[in-house]
Amino acid sequence: MLPIKIHEIPHEIIDYLDVVTDIKFPRQGHTSDVGIVQSAKGRFVLKRTKGKQYCSWLSKEVCVLKYLNNTLLPTPKVYRFVEQTDDNQSWALLQFFEGETLRQALLKEKNMNKKHEMIFNFGVVLAEIHSTPCPKEITWNSDWLEEMLRRAEFNLKHYSVDGTPELMEELKTNKPAPVKNTLIHGDFTIDNVIFHDGKVTSVIDWSGGAFGDPRYDLSLAIRPKPNAIVTNSEINTFFEGYGEKILDEREYKYFEDGLYAFF
Repeated sequence: MLPIKIHEIPHEIIDYLDVVTDIKFPRQGHTSDVGIVQSAKGRFVLKRTKGKQYCSWLSKEVCVLKYLNNTLLPTPKVYRFVEQTDDNQSWALLQFFEGETLRQALLKEKNMNKKHEMIFNFGVVLAEIHSTPCPKEITWNSDWLEEMLRRAEFNLKHYSVDGTPELMEELKTNKPAPVKNTLIHGDFTIDNVIFHDGKVTSVIDWSGGAFGDPRYDLSLAIRPKPNAIVTNSEINTFFEGYGEKILDEREYKYFEDGLYAFF
């Protein structure tokens, strides 16, 4: 993705910001351009997506955040959302939180006790998400896993994904036993939780937020990342923070090695 230029920002957002003095670009994924905007009104996060798939994700995220802002979860407020259909792109102006991703924080931290404290808090905030009543407005009309499999099959046919037709068939015929659904984040990785001074300040990127299977979040949370959450001790610390372990090896492989490959 390319950095955002000030002259590209929609006037609806510029009017809200008043005067933009600077934009910095943090490490980001491949689904959006993300800038930290310094303006007359303070600092904000500005996201731009391009293309039908990524624009739909940003629209979903804005919708989810609208309803989660009524909860006690540390989610960013949405100040402006602009869809530019002629240019096939969308923009969202979001609340800025001080800090860095858990991935960045773990890579920098040399003190093992402090690393474990952050991993413990990573588990705690996921438990808070799963124990928060899911707003009815973001509850899907169909079964979460069935809908995810349908979307996975659509992505396989229309987009470039890591999954294969063979894996798709395996997922459809070997579904895990159902569990009680909860509010889920839908992409709960070490890149989507912001830490400052060892504490969680925000959980970001909520396009997958829904009433779904909590094991999906758990699987993505502990998926191996270099120099991050890799040892059994670190994984155990995460589950201590979460409060219980409701995930076995087969379920982990189904969600992390399987379903996630299509998203």
